[in-house]
Amino acid sequence: MVLRAMETIVSNHISELGKDVTRAIILLASSEMTKVKDLVSDWQQAASSVLVAVGKRFVGMVMEEMLGKFQPGVLPHCFVVQTLANLSVFNVFGMVPFLTSVLSTMLPMLGMAKHDSMRVVFCCALQRFSESTLEYLANLDQAPDPTVRKDTFASDISSAYDTLFHHWLQSREAKLRLAVVEALGPMSHLLPSEKLEEQLPKLLPGVLALYKKHAETSHVSKSLGQILEAAVSVGSRTLEVQLDSLLAALHAQICVPVETSSPLVTSNQKEVLRCFTVLACCSPERLLAFLLPKLDTSNERTRVGTLQVLRHIINSAAAQMEVKKPFILSSMRLPLLDPNSKVKRAVVQVISAMAHHGYLEQPGGEAMLEYIVQQCALPPEAQHQKPSGEEEPPADSVRDISVSTLYLVSTTVDRMSDVLWPHLLQFLTPVRFTGALTPLCRSLVHLAQKRQEAAAEAPLIQYDANVTLPSPYAIATRLLTVSSSPYLGGGRGAASLCLLNVLHRDIHPSLGQRWATTIALLLEHLEEHTAKTLSQKEWEEKLLVFLRDSLAVVSDNTWICQLSLEMCKQLPCYNGTPQEKNFLYKCVGTTLGAASSKDVVRKLLQELLETARYQEEAEREGLACCFGICAISHLDDTLAQLEDFVRSDVFRKSIGIFNIFKDRSDNDVDRVKGTLILCYGHVAAQAPRELVLARAESDILRNMFQCFSTKDPGLQLCLVQSMCMVCQAICSSAQAGSFHFTRKAELVAQMMDFIKAEPPDSLRTPIRKKAMLACTHLVSLEPELEEQVQSDIIHSCLHSIMAVPPEPEGEGGPQEFLYLDTMHTLEDLLRSILRRNMTPQGLQLMVEHLSPWIKSPRGYERVRALGLSACLLQFFLEHLHVSALVPFHNLGLLVGLFSPRCADLWPATRQEAVSCVYSLLYLQLGYEGFSRDYRDDVAERLLTLKDGLVHPDPAILFHACHSIAQIIAKRLPPDQLINLLLTLFESLGDPDKNCSRAATVMINCLLKERGSMLLEKVPEIMSVLRSRLQETREEHVLQSAQHSVYVLASQHCVAVVTSLLGSPLPFDSHTCSLWRALAVEPGLSAQVLGLLLEKMSRDVPFKESRAFLLSSAPDRVATLLPLAATCALHEVMSAPASGPAVTELYPQLFAGLLLRVSCTVGVQLPRNLQAKERRAGSSALASRTLDPCSTAVDALRAVLLRGGSEDVVQRVELEGGWELLSTSAGHEDGVARLASAMAKFAGPRLPLVMKALLGAQSSVYEAQRVTSTAFLAELLTSNVVNDLMLLESLLDNLAARQKDPCASVRRLVLRGLANLASGSPDKVRAHGPQLLTAMISGLDDGDGPHSLVALEAMAGLAKLLGLVEPEDLRAVLLHTAIRIRPFFDSEKMEFRSVSIRLFGHLNKACHGACEDVFLEQVVGGLVPLLLHLRDPQASVAAACRFALRMCGPNLECEELADVFQKHLQDGRGLHFGEFLNAACKHLMCYFPDLLGRLVSTSLFYFKSSWEDVRAAAPMLTGFLVLHVEPQQQSQVDLEQLTAALQLLLKDPAPKVRVKAAETLGRLVKFA
Repeated sequence: MVLRAMETIVSNHISELGKDVTRAIILLASSEMTKVKDLVSDWQQAASSVLVAVGKRFVGMVMEEMLGKFQPGVLPHCFVVQTLANLSVFNVFGMVPFLTSVLSTMLPMLGMAKHDSMRVVFCCALQRFSESTLEYLANLDQAPDPTVRKDTFASDISSAYDTLFHHWLQSREAKLRLAVVEALGPMSHLLPSEKLEEQLPKLLPGVLALYKKHAETSHVSKSLGQILEAAVSVGSRTLEVQLDSLLAALHAQICVPVETSSPLVTSNQKEVLRCFTVLACCSPERLLAFLLPKLDTSNERTRVGTLQVLRHIINSAAAQMEVKKPFILSSMRLPLLDPNSKVKRAVVQVISAMAHHGYLEQPGGEAMLEYIVQQCALPPEAQHQKPSGEEEPPADSVRDISVSTLYLVSTTVDRMSDVLWPHLLQFLTPVRFTGALTPLCRSLVHLAQKRQEAAAEAPLIQYDANVTLPSPYAIATRLLTVSSSPYLGGGRGAASLCLLNVLHRDIHPSLGQRWATTIALLLEHLEEHTAKTLSQKEWEEKLLVFLRDSLAVVSDNTWICQLSLEMCKQLPCYNGTPQEKNFLYKCVGTTLGAASSKDVVRKLLQELLETARYQEEAEREGLACCFGICAISHLDDTLAQLEDFVRSDVFRKSIGIFNIFKDRSDNDVDRVKGTLILCYGHVAAQAPRELVLARAESDILRNMFQCFSTKDPGLQLCLVQSMCMVCQAICSSAQAGSFHFTRKAELVAQMMDFIKAEPPDSLRTPIRKKAMLACTHLVSLEPELEEQVQSDIIHSCLHSIMAVPPEPEGEGGPQEFLYLDTMHTLEDLLRSILRRNMTPQGLQLMVEHLSPWIKSPRGYERVRALGLSACLLQFFLEHLHVSALVPFHNLGLLVGLFSPRCADLWPATRQEAVSCVYSLLYLQLGYEGFSRDYRDDVAERLLTLKDGLVHPDPAILFHACHSIAQIIAKRLPPDQLINLLLTLFESLGDPDKNCSRAATVMINCLLKERGSMLLEKVPEIMSVLRSRLQETREEHVLQSAQHSVYVLASQHCVAVVTSLLGSPLPFDSHTCSLWRALAVEPGLSAQVLGLLLEKMSRDVPFKESRAFLLSSAPDRVATLLPLAATCALHEVMSAPASGPAVTELYPQLFAGLLLRVSCTVGVQLPRNLQAKERRAGSSALASRTLDPCSTAVDALRAVLLRGGSEDVVQRVELEGGWELLSTSAGHEDGVARLASAMAKFAGPRLPLVMKALLGAQSSVYEAQRVTSTAFLAELLTSNVVNDLMLLESLLDNLAARQKDPCASVRRLVLRGLANLASGSPDKVRAHGPQLLTAMISGLDDGDGPHSLVALEAMAGLAKLLGLVEPEDLRAVLLHTAIRIRPFFDSEKMEFRSVSIRLFGHLNKACHGACEDVFLEQVVGGLVPLLLHLRDPQASVAAACRFALRMCGPNLECEELADVFQKHLQDGRGLHFGEFLNAACKHLMCYFPDLLGRLVSTSLFYFKSSWEDVRAAAPMLTGFLVLHVEPQQQSQVDLEQLTAALQLLLKDPAPKVRVKAAETLGRLVKFA
């Protein structure tokens, strides 16, 4: 890198270097170059380059250093020799004087060089030394030593030559051989002439032999050229002998295919051509004798190579080839016929060379010119067409080279002017030269302008001397026709018009001044456009105007007739170019229109009809255009000629004067008919309007109606196209308003048939477009169409075009243009129909037809429908005329239809939708009386929003939709709001989710902005909203509906709640979600909950009805409103957001729902709901049961959860309380568990809950009184009521309900009072009398033996006895004992157990203070207590154990009390016989007087229904008898006892019989 930097610096600043610096650089570079003997090419080459750069100025100093390293007898470093060689090239004049000494030193070294690499270096040095010497000798006048001669180096070079040629050239190393041959070339010029002449016979074959050994032969060819030049320079005769072999070898090299990517091959061919130049100069005859026969070969490479050599020698050896021109021209005959593109290219290049050297002026030169023109006429794409296996053509195509050649020869070779003019004119009219018209015209324009400059007034074309030239009419026709396709062929339109302009005097003397202006304008128009932007129709019209203007300027009927004949004559020439032939037909019509000879006009029209190629569509159209243009001036003659042709044999398919048609098929006849119909259409369209109206039905339509029954698509197309033109002509007439079209309806129906017959999914022909256009014009004519017909037109036309799929992206071709034209035609048709009914009803009719397409799932259909809608609304707005203030009654419907599309997936649809809404708002303003030019600031905001709708971000789109809805809300009349909302609700189910979301955004915005005026419409809105939700499952629709309900409820809460309560039960998921939506805002949700609570509580909870006439009890059936309100409460409270509202209304909700639960226990659903419930259950779709009681329980749970009482819910759940609440049997228990949980976990809420429940104590519904009493009663089990200072009021309230007509209430009152013993035992003494009185009253409640009130009283007394004052207890003790005694033997286990246990508590309370009266009750209870120890119910037996243990102390018998304590402990097994024996023993011991009483009491139990008790009774009697003294026998009625025992011996139970027998055995004691 450093050395290369030094080289750059030295090269750029060589003039600034001093000698000291230079010497240092030389020494450094020399050292770096030679200090390593091994070759390090990059490094050493850089050092060598530094020395060469310095040597350009300081050659002496460099040579001094180099010669020091270049010593005789020692092989130098390779880069020392290379440096000397390069220095000789870069500083010739400074180095050549050193060469003699260098060569003398180097020559001996050649023999010393044994390595090929060293030899290659020496060869390169000899080459450079020879080249620099030759350059020095060639510039002796500038040399510092002009005395230097070639002889100076002859001997040294000769010696070196011998070594190189005779020794090194034979090496096997290819690199060395190439280096040798490169050196031999320049060395040959320095050899002595005798030596060269002597060596040529060996040298030339030796060099030629290298062609076979090396692939890269450019160096060989270069050296060979130098050797040949040296041989020629010395006048060698040996060259003649070697000529044949040289030519053969060189020709083989030139025929090698050239690869543009290979510079070595290209370089080789250049050197080979240089060799041919040398040979041409010394032996031209032998060279041509060798080359020209090669042109006759069919081999492409040989022919191309030969043509290349021929072109080269024509240019480089012109003097030698001068006399050979005819010979060379004649040899080109076969190459001119070769179709190969490479040969053609070579031939064109040869002809170009010939043109510059006068060959084309020779006989046969015309063929060369024609060949060039032929190649210019090749199609541009021909360069891409090649036979299989052929190599790629040259980069420049044959046509491009030919065009360039023709123009260059015309403009730069002066001697060719007379050859080319006017000869090139012959090539203008033949069709085969069409492709060459552009270069031809340009060349002719240049040649003509040169001749005009030479002779301004002389005619350019001398027809007398050139009879083969085309006529002025032919030239004018040809150039005008091809100008219709101005950009083909490289811009032949402009070229043709320029040539026309130049030839104006030869075309007609009068045209010069006019054409100078008009042609310039035409050319300017072409320059302003391109092939893509130019309107073909507009351009052709300009050309026809140009022709019409030219004919007017000429104003010579004879000349015009000749021109028209020439035009007709040239028509067949354009069969292959339909567009140009079509234009030529128009030119014929224009020319005939200018002719004044009617005979000529009719004759030519007849010829046109007879000779037209009817199978070609473009020609049929062109012929019709011709007739139409002609009819402008010759209407009668044109119609007459058509009438004659209609009556001809063509339509009868028979032989007649038009026998040209006799073999035509039906299709051909249809095409002829179609052409005639088109002719009539164009005649009507072009002819003067004032004449057409009178001839429309009588002459034109009459002939057209004959063909309406055809099914041929082509003929149908002609019919509708012509009908369009006829109708348009009629409508554009000044008298169209008074024209009564009698067959209008028939014609419209026919057009509809054509449209319906077209496939709805493709658009391939313009039939429907033309038919719609015809209908557009027909609609405006009288008489007016019926409404049904108009509706059918709209429907059919929309279905024929709207569903056509669009072309794939990027393939917009003719079909796309046809579709756009058809859509524009449809717009015009709809506008035409709307114009007849410019009312809201008329607009509604249009939109109704468009509505299915606006909502289509296919985007392209929506885009089209919205585009049409926007167009129609704009039209309606522009033509709105309101004479009186009338309502725009369907505004809401229309806005609701279009506004959701503002968020369509397709950007174009979004923008069109905004345009529709914009127009609708201004229509409303117009109906309100505002002027048309009024601009509303609010409505104008839509335009700014429209531009932003192209953004695909959904958030931006929906924000824009919200803004649009705000604008609509501000300008929409109140009476239209409901229609708008209902229409938007329908859009919720739109298949385009974006539009569905947009509808939701707009609905909510409108409700928020204008919802306050919708009170009366709330039921309708809610009904529609529910139905919409049932039809869709989209989540965003549900969310929006919830928000809508919330917004509406914020303004009309009662109406919304009432409407939602009217929803069918059970509520579906959508209705449930709407209820939950009302919980979003605490204020609203509190209001809703309050309303629902009121509706649930206000109505009767159930109705009683008998399912069957003979059923014993009526069924309770839930009423709907409270049931719905309960369900609604649950749904509202299931939303987490309802928490604050539930907390606020917690007491009311808790109490209300608890009472609702009480009223629904055992209540059934109405029959219709029972059926729905069964269906829902069977389909597994029910989310929850509709059971009235379960629904209330769920709602109650929701209150607790949302109210923060989760612990209450969990506790009740653990205790199974929720299930108990729903059952009749467990309801009270469930309420108790709920109350207990509330007391434990929700104490602070109890005061208000109690307050709410106390009101239910006077409810007319027994169930509510029961539930509220049960809840309050259970609260007394907790001390929380005392803590909350609720005890007194609670006791008073319960006491007040003691007289409630419901026994369950009275029972629960007693339970509650008794619960005071558990909850607040310290308060029992203070309320003892009250509590005892209530309990005693309860014992007396009811007359039945199983009074549950009594049972509760006994249970309560058992709790209270230990806590009341003794004085208070003493007052009721006896009464209580007497009152409970009958229950000892009650059939109900509960009664036995509770009464016996109470008896125990009574005894316990009297320990130590038992009065005699109460003792009597104790004694009376001993037998039942002892016997019920065998009660089948364990609880009763356990109660007896307790009671006996408590009775023991009161009997004042310690032994008996001990027995009771010992045997009757809880949890201890009892041996009844042993116990009974011990007890009876002590009884009879201490109380023998009680024997009779105890035995008689025992006899009562001999009939007990319990087997164990019956067995225990005789057992007790036996033990009493066993332990009594005989003297007590009198207390026992033995006869009665014996009889009773004997009956027991018959008892079905064995154990009873056994015990009876045992007792009978013990009676022996009294015998």
